[in-house]
This record gives sequence, structure tokens and C-alpha cells, in this order.
Amino acid sequence: MNKKDILIGFVIGIIACVLGIFLFVTFFTDFDFMSGIQSMKSEGKLGKLITLGAILDLIAFGILLKMNKEMMARGVVLAVICIAIFTIFA
Repeated sequence: MNKKDILIGFVIGIIACVLGIFLFVTFFTDFDFMSGIQSMKSEGKLGKLITLGAILDLIAFGILLKMNKEMMARGVVLAVICIAIFTIFA
């Protein structure tokens, strides 16, 4: 059960990050999603975009802790670590 909860938390973390990226590109740029990603990548700002998207992971982490889902919250932390490693190499 623990590994399943961690996996669910990891998926929640990745989905929250992608949702955060989508919301930022949609509301704060003049581009649509895919052209915004390509534009940020060509400008060298993809890491910053991913970091802004990861802000929603903090909200997901807080909600999971409030619901006493500690193992799922660990999965969200694991997702943030993976996102940070991806950001370094992107």
C-alpha cells in the first residue's frame, strides 16, 4: 500500500506541475500552450517556467498533509525532486 500511495502522490505532483505550467503560459503570455513552451525553450527560460509550475506542488503537498496522507505527500516531494533534476538538465 505504501508504494501505491507514493506513486499516486508522484503522479499528483507531476500533474500539478504541468497544470501550473499550463496556467502560467495561458494567462501570463500571449502564446498558446505549445508555442509558449517552444518560445520559453528558445529563450532559455524553460527551467524558470518549470519552477513556476511547481508552485502548485506546494499546494498539493499541504492539502495531502491536511488529509493525513503522509505517503502521498512523500510522493509529491519525490515529484518535486525529479522536476528539479529535470530542470537542471533542461
